[in-house]
Amino acid sequence: MADVPDYTPETLALESTGAIAGPAVLDFGTNWCGHCRAAGPVVVQALQGHAAVRHLKVEDGPGRRLGRQFGVKLWPTLVFLRDGQEVCRLVRPTRAADVAQALERIDPRG
Repeated sequence: MADVPDYTPETLALESTGAIAGPAVLDFGTNWCGHCRAAGPVVVQALQGHAAVRHLKVEDGPGRRLGRQFGVKLWPTLVFLRDGQEVCRLVRPTRAADVAQALERIDPRG
């Protein structure tokens, strides 16, 4: 299985997420969160075969505006976007099948 990338400090503004072309997943969480670490391999597995999907792991927490603007309350929260518009979201996913189903909504051709 591929390595699970780390969450990176917030570098996006809400306005720039609306300009993301094509399918993308905003993955809000932290590197130290047990739920996030457990979900990491599930998300990576589901993303296999969806090369067109941008996976942006955004470190969330106090003082981080983007997570608040998306209404994130629990980690990890995955927000699935198509052309900058939210299509669906998953909170604390535990099954690759659930992530894969959400990915099909934004990237049906895989």
